[in-house]
Amino acid sequence: MSRLARHLDRARRLAFSEHGLEPWEFDVLTSLRRAGAPYQLSPGQLLTQTLVTSGTMTNRIDRLAKKGLVERLPDPSDRRGVLVRLTPEGRDRADQSLAGLLAQERAILAQLSQGQRGDLAALLRRLTAPFDNIPG
Repeated sequence: MSRLARHLDRARRLAFSEHGLEPWEFDVLTSLRRAGAPYQLSPGQLLTQTLVTSGTMTNRIDRLAKKGLVERLPDPSDRRGVLVRLTPEGRDRADQSLAGLLAQERAILAQLSQGQRGDLAALLRRLTAPFDNIPG
C-alpha cells in the first residue's frame, strides 16, 4: 500500500506541476470548484473541506490570492466575514489539473480490465468506509 501511495502521489504531483500548482493549491481550488457557481466558500468551510488549521488556511488563501487564483470578498451575510472566491484563472487551472490527474490515474488503471476496476473500486470503498465515518 505504501508503494502504491508513493506512485499515486508522484502522479498527482506531476499532473499538478504541469499546470503550475502544488497539491495543497489543487485541494483548495477544487474545494471551491465543487461548491458550484459562484465558486466561493468561507474560510471556515474551506478548513472543514481541507482539514488544515486556520493559520495554515489563511496562509494558503494569501498565497493563492497573490497568484490571482482566488479573491477575498466581503460576506454579505456577515459584515465581519469574508468569502473566498475562485477567479476565472483559478477555475481554469483547477479544471486543467483535474484533467491531468484523471489522465494519470487512467494510465495507472490501464493494466486492469473493466471488471477488475469495478472490483477494485468496491474493495477500496469497503476499506475506506470506516475512515469516512470518523467525526472530524
